[in-house]
Amino acid sequence: MDSRLARAVVLLVAALAGAATMVVELAAVRLLAPWFGASAGVWTNVIGVILLALSLGYLLGSRLASRPRPSRDLALLLALAAGWSAWLPALARPVCEWLSPREIPLDRASELMLQGSLAATLLLFLPAAALLGAVSPLCAESLQRHSKASAGAAGGAVLCVSTLGSLAGTFGATHVLVPRLGLSWTFLVAAAALLLAALAIAAAGGRSRSNFAVAALTLVVAGGLARSRVERSAAPAGVEVLAQAESAYQSIRVVEDRRWGEPQRLLQVNEGLDSFQSVWVDRVGLLGPGYYYDLFALPAWWARASASWRVAVVGLGAGTAFRVLEGASPPGAELELCGIEIDERVVALGRRWFALDERGGAVLSGVDGRAGLRALSGSFDLIVLDAYQHQVEIPAHLATLEAFAEWRTRLAPGGWIAINVGGFGFDDPVVDALARTLAAAFDGECAGFRVPRSRNIVLFARSGARVPIPAEPEFWFEGPVAQALLAALSPQPCWRRFEFAVHDTPPLSDDRSALELFQQRSLEEARARLAAQN
Repeated sequence: MDSRLARAVVLLVAALAGAATMVVELAAVRLLAPWFGASAGVWTNVIGVILLALSLGYLLGSRLASRPRPSRDLALLLALAAGWSAWLPALARPVCEWLSPREIPLDRASELMLQGSLAATLLLFLPAAALLGAVSPLCAESLQRHSKASAGAAGGAVLCVSTLGSLAGTFGATHVLVPRLGLSWTFLVAAAALLLAALAIAAAGGRSRSNFAVAALTLVVAGGLARSRVERSAAPAGVEVLAQAESAYQSIRVVEDRRWGEPQRLLQVNEGLDSFQSVWVDRVGLLGPGYYYDLFALPAWWARASASWRVAVVGLGAGTAFRVLEGASPPGAELELCGIEIDERVVALGRRWFALDERGGAVLSGVDGRAGLRALSGSFDLIVLDAYQHQVEIPAHLATLEAFAEWRTRLAPGGWIAINVGGFGFDDPVVDALARTLAAAFDGECAGFRVPRSRNIVLFARSGARVPIPAEPEFWFEGPVAQALLAALSPQPCWRRFEFAVHDTPPLSDDRSALELFQQRSLEEARARLAAQN
């Protein structure tokens, strides 16, 4: 083969391998998410294992580069990586179900899921990444031999095209492959690219035993194509899966649960297949004990809303908050509901399965909550923060002094902010940190209410006024809302007023937020309390 053509083939192979490496790395978290979630800890495990594997691959490639025919070894390694990548979706379920924790208390779930995700990443992704790591040294050696260039020139050229390929793989995986083709086809595209690279190198090297090995491994990739389908955990009896989707952010499914009488539709994401992000029933209004959405209706009653009542929901999901407000607000309130949801696929599912209705407002999808609120015009009587990432974590940039102060400027006089917080009580580190930060942004105080039969607390703050507490005249609501919530919220253990003073620990800020550390501490303290009780 002409030396210029041989050099072009080597550089093309380096670019394809770089693209495939990033596709596999970015899709790895998504493949693990239904069992272990997509928390920062899981991302750290995946990135750490990939880096370890690549370093081992670099060492392997450097050893093989000194052999007489590096292109032959390169073709074999690429074909092996292609075969392994093609089978990853089919291998994911048995491996992850073997390693995923079952029937464990919430306070231990985070720790065990991190351990399980680390083990799964080592088993599933270390081999493929190590094989891909060996590609660059072998490409550099092959290029140097074909071009008679210096080691530095050959290595620099390989690094350049490999990085450009990685850039294409990064954008392609996140914006095109996963959301449009799904996980199975994303891994198969990566496998096909690697197999194409292997065949190109084998062809450039002429007839050899490696050609037959590459041909045999092609059958392995074909087997992966036949079996490669990401299978989620089956729904239990009485639960029907209505829709499944992969978005740019998470794995999603809509189920209808008919086990408890009134049918419910639930939006479930990633590993939270025993919980939900949004819920729908065939009526508007209160959902009942255990549903924090019901408390979002209280500010309209406290404010005696009898005309226009404008609400913005940051973290809309499939629109559950809209349906609760539509049926549980004071009779005279004329609602204008606006929502912001970063995941466009969730909004699409909400419109199809959850009767998501914009009610004369606006629903911004594909936009971050903080930036999206700036895009909405006018002021609001109520801003609701119900945004979560990784199932249990409020995005740190949405829970800072600067964010709350900015949102306060968007409130009408006397307007409210409500925040759904997951925590084990009012002294929970996450609840305490968010309450103090909210209080610092709202004249030094806010109030929190426990959600009946739930691990949720809703924090309220008001612009220019105090939040009413039980026994005060302003703590007022009537009809079905009073029947459902008054007795549950009135006892002293069910509410607390939080205050912030200048000598207190600094609130969470854009510059310094320890929200993830507070989340971990929350789980550790819950575990210690459980151990003390036993």
